[in-house]
Amino acid sequence: MAKVNEETKSIINIDSNGYLALKEFDFNTVVSEEMDGLNTVFERIKMPSGGTTLFQLPADDTDEPSFVKDFSAVILHHHPIRAYFKTKFTGATNPPDCGSLDAVKGYGELGGDCRNCIYNDFNTGENGAKACKERQRLYLLQEGELFPIILSLPTGSLKEFSRYLMRLLTKGIKSNEVVTKFSLTTATNKGGIIYAKAAFKMERKLTSEELTLIASLSEQIRILSGRIGLEDAETDPAVLSVENQMSSAGFQQTA
Repeated sequence: MAKVNEETKSIINIDSNGYLALKEFDFNTVVSEEMDGLNTVFERIKMPSGGTTLFQLPADDTDEPSFVKDFSAVILHHHPIRAYFKTKFTGATNPPDCGSLDAVKGYGELGGDCRNCIYNDFNTGENGAKACKERQRLYLLQEGELFPIILSLPTGSLKEFSRYLMRLLTKGIKSNEVVTKFSLTTATNKGGIIYAKAAFKMERKLTSEELTLIASLSEQIRILSGRIGLEDAETDPAVLSVENQMSSAGFQQTA
């Protein structure tokens, strides 16, 4: 069980037994039985759209979301996604004209090989950015929880996420073998716009018993992830337009 420390705005666990509760939970069976005939929908962690350094976490009461400075979770699975809008945002939220769940093959009006697409080049979008917006979708599991939630990292957070993964890999560790602490820092792009980007730190390694349980769930989520479509802030042109202004120079800023 987890709750928010109102003073520090951080997630704290209460009566947590690590991830061993997964021993009594069959993800595939539960999803098949409870979601029969329905679309499987994952709750989302929302990144701030400006320089605020608070995550918005899912809450039982949708009218009272939880805002926290940091939280911890295991990264069960992650993969790149892309979304391209042919016309500039005018107020309506529409599906992308082309999208991809692996950043390799696009589906939609353009479709085809994402890597050779002209909209995968810088200076094809606003402010020198790519016209096709890049994100990294993370499926996360917090201690005391049984069902994963999604965090969609915007372009400005991808460099730091790549560095974190490489730090783990140099130690022979995969991202689903540790508990990761997520926090936010601020950065400034070349246009002087301040925005929030995610930061990552290994909190602890999983125990051998936890590793077995997490490995099984990670594989189930990996298979399911190919059927979870693009939605919410991942393709909202209004959000992507703001992020484009904030982080289009993210890969060119001083490290």
